[in-house]
Amino acid sequence: MATTPKIGILYTGGTIGMAPTAQGLAPSANLAALAAPYLLDCQVEWHIYTPLIDSSAVNLHHWQDWLTWVAEHLDAYDGLLILHGTDTMAYTANILALAQPNLTKPIVLTGAQWPLQQAHSDAPLNLQTALAALTLPGFHQVAIAFHGQLWRAVGSSKVSTESIDGFATPHFPSLGKWQPENKWSHLKLHTLPAPDDQMQKQPNTSSIIQENVRIHSFVFTPGANIDMITTVLTQQPADGVVLQTYGHGNVPTHPGLMKAIQAATHQARPYSTSVKCHRDALRPCMLKAMLYWVLASSMGVNAIWKRQQPY
Repeated sequence: MATTPKIGILYTGGTIGMAPTAQGLAPSANLAALAAPYLLDCQVEWHIYTPLIDSSAVNLHHWQDWLTWVAEHLDAYDGLLILHGTDTMAYTANILALAQPNLTKPIVLTGAQWPLQQAHSDAPLNLQTALAALTLPGFHQVAIAFHGQLWRAVGSSKVSTESIDGFATPHFPSLGKWQPENKWSHLKLHTLPAPDDQMQKQPNTSSIIQENVRIHSFVFTPGANIDMITTVLTQQPADGVVLQTYGHGNVPTHPGLMKAIQAATHQARPYSTSVKCHRDALRPCMLKAMLYWVLASSMGVNAIWKRQQPY
């Protein structure tokens, strides 16, 4: 007789659990009771993050807390479900996937465009999809479950603020589709690409993000204020920098900018250039570059990294 899966749930906040207050909608700690009818056929244990947040407020401290929670609880459950606001859910999913490249259990994130207690909310289907993913045989990845679709974490992005099809991985199809009537279809549980050599050399630990890491991110467009960017790089040294650039990673040939980049790399600060892969792939390319270097900056990696191919 099959055992009942034991799932650990980390509720961080976000729209899925919001309720009306005198100050407007705010995350409510009552989500566990509201979600119970959609989390049947498994044993769940809830962990409520304090304080609950709107995901637009997420920072490195939150990521450190959640990575630590994953490290402390993964062994106790058959899988972990993280309930998260949609604005930054893809960022957190990428962080978890990059920090946990050799999982033997699934970690699934989900949220909602509309609160669970609101009529016609997308939350029930999202919760059911997430639970179905957590009990898939042989599924050992970090993924996002949303509107009956399962998306790999790495390269994922929020693609709509209004549609219930809120997430996608532009370079890959979904890992599978789930509906209450038909269960799973179109399953394509690809394994994640092997981490690059630099990532493989790093320890798999929950303490890889330092609380006070400073990351700068700049977008180069025609007419961008190069003097301002140069001044910030020179006078406010960062632990890591993401430069969203042109073509194959080109930046304007500004002497001061070149000098600032050279000086920073000589001082063992990691830099990354993020480029347009093709057409609409700008957002996932930028996303992964930034997340990679948030991690790399706290690991002491020192290099200029260019991602020119889709992933």
